[in-house]
Formats: sequence, structure tokens, C-alpha cells
Amino acid sequence: MSSDPLAADPLAPLLELPGVVESADRARDALSAVHRHPANLRGWDKTATEASWRAGRSSAAIDGGSVELRRDGDFDDPVLAGAMRVAQALDGDALEQLTAVFRRAPAQAFARLHMLAAAGLVDEPDELGRPSAAPGVAARLDLLGQLVTGATAVPAPVLAAVVHGELLGLAAFPSANGVVARAASRLVCTSTGLDPHNLGVPEVTWLRRADEYRALSTRFAEGDPEGVGAWIVLCCEALEAGAGEARSIADAARAG
Repeated sequence: MSSDPLAADPLAPLLELPGVVESADRARDALSAVHRHPANLRGWDKTATEASWRAGRSSAAIDGGSVELRRDGDFDDPVLAGAMRVAQALDGDALEQLTAVFRRAPAQAFARLHMLAAAGLVDEPDELGRPSAAPGVAARLDLLGQLVTGATAVPAPVLAAVVHGELLGLAAFPSANGVVARAASRLVCTSTGLDPHNLGVPEVTWLRRADEYRALSTRFAEGDPEGVGAWIVLCCEALEAGAGEARSIADAARAG
């Protein structure tokens, strides 16, 4: 039996695609560095909250949601409201609890994310957290669960990109799939130790490059190798840039 952990790994071929390994390494190094920022050594709970806030607003905007906040802190737009509920679940003690669920039962975490993201968007409450019964959905969600729980040894940024792209392409839920997919990508980052405190804000880059984000997510879903590689590189670049966003948050916190 081979001792190579990638020998029978279903995602191992992705590492042969141009730029994937290099962009994953840069993302990992950038996130590792920002966790060593002086403001994040002890005050990461405050910077993580700001990161989640920015991530939620950007994630909503990618899907056409409002970014306007009411004076009372409430949200009129249901897309934004859902994204901010997800952001709260990815912060503090709630993040620790959801990450633990994600590690052992990813499908339960996906369902929880949908319940938070889609409340106010569905006509029937029974639709919340319930994947589509369309052919292939259950099998692909099961495969994603296997990947998350140990069926692959590819670098965490690559796994995050695959989970993100699969959930977008699969459209497993009747609504809010974008918010769910981006949140699931964050859970890969926390559960693998790539970004354990959720300091990065890759959503800002995905919003700024929204046309490219949508085009490459479509190509990923179609399985075009060049498109799959380009999608993974884009996601890794967003993680790297998201670490830069985290650094700016930490700099501001230290200056304040």
C-alpha cells in the first residue's frame, strides 16, 4: 500500500493544474502571517468580529443584497439579513460550535447555514435547511462531506475552493446558495486551521471581481479543467487578499 496520502485522493489531480499549488501556498502564508499580527495575538476576538461583519455585507452584495444598515442595526433587505445572521454564526463562541459540527457532520452545518441565510427568503418554513430532492444532489453533498471529514489531503485553500465551487454549482437549496457556499468556504478555513479565528475577508475580493467570480464558478461547475484551475486560483487569491484586509483591520485596532 502506498504511503503517499495523495495516492488515492480524489482531489490530487487538481494540484497539477497551473498555478494551484503556488496560489494555495501564498494564501496559507498570508493568513498565517496575519494571525501573528500583534493586534491578533490577544485581541483577535475583536478583529474577527469586524472581519465577520465585513464578510457578511460583502457576501450579501455579491448576491444583489443591500449593504445599507438601518440606524437601529436591523436590516430591511432579507438577503443582507440572512448574510449577517450567518456572519454572527461564524464569530465567537458560535463559530467554535459550528466548526465542531462541520468537522463531524458537514451536511448538518450546510443545513444550519441555509436556515440562517434563507429565513425570510423562502415561502415555506419547511424548506429551510432541506436540500433539493433533485437527482444527484444528495450524492454530491455526501461526497463533499467525505472530503471535509478526511477523504482528501490537498492543501486547505484548495479544499475551500472546491467546497465553495461545488455548493455554488450544485445549488442544493432553493435559495441563498451563494451565502451558504461562501460561509462553507470559511468553515473549511477554520476547521483545517488555515484561518482558525476567521480573520480573513476573501468576500471583499469576490465582490470586487464579481463578474470573474460568476464566470469561473460556472466553468468550475462545468468541469472544464482550465476553468477549474482558474476558479481555485481565484479563490486562493481572494484568501490572500482577504489576509490583507485582515491586516488592515488589525492595524486599525492597534492604532485605536
